[in-house]
Amino acid sequence: MRIVERVLGNVKKESGWEQQMQRLTPDRLVLSQWEAQKSRYRKYTEGGLELGIMLDRNLQLKDGDVLLWDAAQQLMVIVELKLPDVMVLYLGLQQGDIPQLMTACFELGHALGNQHWKAMLKDNRVLIPLTVSRRMVESVIKSHGFDKLPCACVRGEMLQEELTQAQARLLFAGAEDAAHHVAVAAPRS
Repeated sequence: MRIVERVLGNVKKESGWEQQMQRLTPDRLVLSQWEAQKSRYRKYTEGGLELGIMLDRNLQLKDGDVLLWDAAQQLMVIVELKLPDVMVLYLGLQQGDIPQLMTACFELGHALGNQHWKAMLKDNRVLIPLTVSRRMVESVIKSHGFDKLPCACVRGEMLQEELTQAQARLLFAGAEDAAHHVAVAAPRS
């Protein structure tokens, strides 16, 4: 088992690491958001290397983080974060529209909560991790009258960069456990 106590860099943010990655095929440690925020655990890379993760408690691993580098052994281990895509609804309300914003957020929160879906308000946008098909989310949004709002679907990994650690945890951690809403039919009399 190899012990990882710090992040060496990031292949997506530092050209030197990106160049090193081009010279070999890196091994990947695939993590969910839930795992990326933990500071102590054991996990195997895709190549079968057992890692003991022992990081500072306030550190959250990000997509592209370099955990191991050994030029002599041609070994590079990078983090691959698997986050769901996110439906982004743009509320488009101005500062003076606070009552409208509160009403829209409350009604949309109620609709999404009935489906047991996670959601978060950030900078005049509602973020919904897609744990079910995009068509299903669009259908729920439409059935509650929010289909006129501009929307986009973005990769969760791209969105994570603008979130604080606490926001990323709220939005993504455990989202895969909320993958569906179960409707129970009433018994026939």
